[in-house]
Amino acid sequence: MQPGRRPVRADRRGAQPLSEAVVSAATKLLVVGASLGGLDAVPVVIRGLDAALDLAVVIVQHRSPDSNGQLARILAQRSGREVEEAMDAAPLARGAVLLAPADYHLLVQEDRVKLSLDASERFARPSIDVLFHSAARAWGRRLAAALLTGSSDDGARGMEAVWRAGGATFVEDPALAEAPTSPREALARIEPIHVGPPDSIGVEVNAWAKRPTPWRTHG
Repeated sequence: MQPGRRPVRADRRGAQPLSEAVVSAATKLLVVGASLGGLDAVPVVIRGLDAALDLAVVIVQHRSPDSNGQLARILAQRSGREVEEAMDAAPLARGAVLLAPADYHLLVQEDRVKLSLDASERFARPSIDVLFHSAARAWGRRLAAALLTGSSDDGARGMEAVWRAGGATFVEDPALAEAPTSPREALARIEPIHVGPPDSIGVEVNAWAKRPTPWRTHG
């Protein structure tokens, strides 16, 4: 498969990612997962991030398999940041905000993303758990994960994987979420370093990302 292309579908073509010669690789990564209510919550988190951080951001927002590229534009408009649908093998560049495309799993590796057409997990493709598990394996203590509003338990197991890998974990307060199931299921599995509304999560991620080395998040 050539870098910069989605796995198979001709009707899912998009712009090529920036040349690796003109991007700076991020040293830390934030993964964000959301379902019902995410169109409101995700932009608040992204808007709160310091654009100068040495950080890449990767998002899974549950969406219809046949949805078009409007979601990235909506998130960009609401957050004030450039948001791009991820292409296969796109680099995890400093300042990048990448969104999982419709009907593809999005995984992260050490320095780039990978798209997959593997079967749905917990009735979802893209799956939050798939993203979070891959990020935990590849990034460990250089990783932060934020699980926001959602109507299923997708993401809870992935948050536990991030937590066990030493990553920083942030969860939207279920009492404030439009759909409390996802954050509530995560809180049944882990003790995150922060629970609160989306605007507070952005602030806390800034503090984490600005530290020269990641702290231990549990144990």
